[in-house]
Amino acid sequence: MFWDKKPQQDLAHLKIQDAQVRDTLSVTGAAEDFTDIDFTVDRREVYPAGSAEWFEVSGMWRDRRVYLEVHVGDTVEVLGNFDSRRLTLDDFGLTEDDMGELDQRQNQNDFLDFDGKFWMYRFSRDMGVFYCWRFQEQGGTRFLTVKKYEAEPFTAALYVKVEPADITVFRGA
Repeated sequence: MFWDKKPQQDLAHLKIQDAQVRDTLSVTGAAEDFTDIDFTVDRREVYPAGSAEWFEVSGMWRDRRVYLEVHVGDTVEVLGNFDSRRLTLDDFGLTEDDMGELDQRQNQNDFLDFDGKFWMYRFSRDMGVFYCWRFQEQGGTRFLTVKKYEAEPFTAALYVKVEPADITVFRGA
């Protein structure tokens, strides 16, 4: 019967938190040349964060994988990884022992020097399937995330803060 139907989702006003596999996302002016980054989501992973959770969507753009990390709470925070570099601890002159010391200190005055910038330590913690260290560019909107999956080497990637209003979601088939 017609009264048993669920209301239709407003496909003209989808938000990043609605993004699913097969949706196409457009991030306004996010490329190095300030063009839009448009990609079809082919992966969506959900991660625990204490009593809440966050998710990551990714897809291919210009022959490289791009990511959006989405944290939904009182506000929506989005970080985008559009930089194709895959970094290691060697790129920062750090060792596994250094990462352990950063984790033990949990000192937001700690920093590292990379790419001619200072990157301030923000946190390190268990994210469920990996351990994470996060640094923020001093005076900037970029973040450096170092991840350590069990039995895997450390990896790192650069993220930039993205305004949720700059992301358009087109529902896929």
